[in-house]
Amino acid sequence: MQAIPSQPVTADLTRSAIFLVATLNEGAQSAQTVRAFCADLSAIVRAVGFRDSKNSLSCVLGFGSQAWDRLFDGARPKELHPFREIHGVHHAPATPGDLLLHIRAARMDLCFELATQIMARIGAAVTVVDETQGFKYFDARDLLGFVDGTENPVGPGRDAAVLIGDEDPAFAGGSYVIVQKYLHDLPKWNQVPVERQEGFVGREKLSDIELSDAVKPSFAHNALTSITDEDGNALEILRANMPFGSIAGGEHGTYFCGYARAPQRIERMLDNMFIGNPPGNYDRLLDYSRAVTGTLFFVPTAGFLDDVPQPAPAAAATADAAAPPRNDGSLGIGSLKNGS
Repeated sequence: MQAIPSQPVTADLTRSAIFLVATLNEGAQSAQTVRAFCADLSAIVRAVGFRDSKNSLSCVLGFGSQAWDRLFDGARPKELHPFREIHGVHHAPATPGDLLLHIRAARMDLCFELATQIMARIGAAVTVVDETQGFKYFDARDLLGFVDGTENPVGPGRDAAVLIGDEDPAFAGGSYVIVQKYLHDLPKWNQVPVERQEGFVGREKLSDIELSDAVKPSFAHNALTSITDEDGNALEILRANMPFGSIAGGEHGTYFCGYARAPQRIERMLDNMFIGNPPGNYDRLLDYSRAVTGTLFFVPTAGFLDDVPQPAPAAAATADAAAPPRNDGSLGIGSLKNGS
């Protein structure tokens, strides 16, 4: 039997990306607009991408826990839940988000056109609470100057790391994604000697070669984010991170976008980073890079989007009536540069 096609979560990194996080507006009509859009997404991507088929335009659509219950009837992804806020040595906040649109291409104009066409379809049904435009920075480095994503799985291991299998048969081929927006204090970071920076990251800055275990600190970023199962097998994720920045706004950061077949993989890494492993032995990068958003989404298969389960009329009405009051959709962090 032919497998149901997944959304392009394993697509190669591109030079440009747009991340849109939105909340679903109140009312049955808003939910119906988004449901109807699901089946049309692939056609919209093809139409925009056909203008320049060599530039790898793609879009991944994910849904938050609360939105899933409003939009879809029937079975529910086993591990879908709201993002877990973390209070440790540093703070990882949970922020609003019902839909994620991860758009990427080799050219920003294609990303922008696709985002425009999508919002023309669903703009009245959703409120965008965060838009981040990412770009490739030299040889895939972040704005801290280190190569990002070196340890991403490749080949068959990539699918095994991010696509759900027999553990949740109803949603096999789907994935989970956690996104966080990190703001860097570059003036403070640039005062740190390169050798200390390399200890914080766990890699040499210029060559990207991993430090040996003999010299790598236990609090190095790549030490804390390397996790295994009970048998010692590596539990991998796929990072689609992108740098972003605003000269006028004084913002410099990394948009973390991590795909995995189970959200617990990323959550364990975040616990190690923010709380420490053991507690207190936290990721020193967080002394220079502050998380200001945090959301978790489920990414269903492309086949699911093409034929979404429609809720019964009575169930849809009940879900809308029971939906808790929503705020104005704002993240409450303004331009993100003046927050504490």
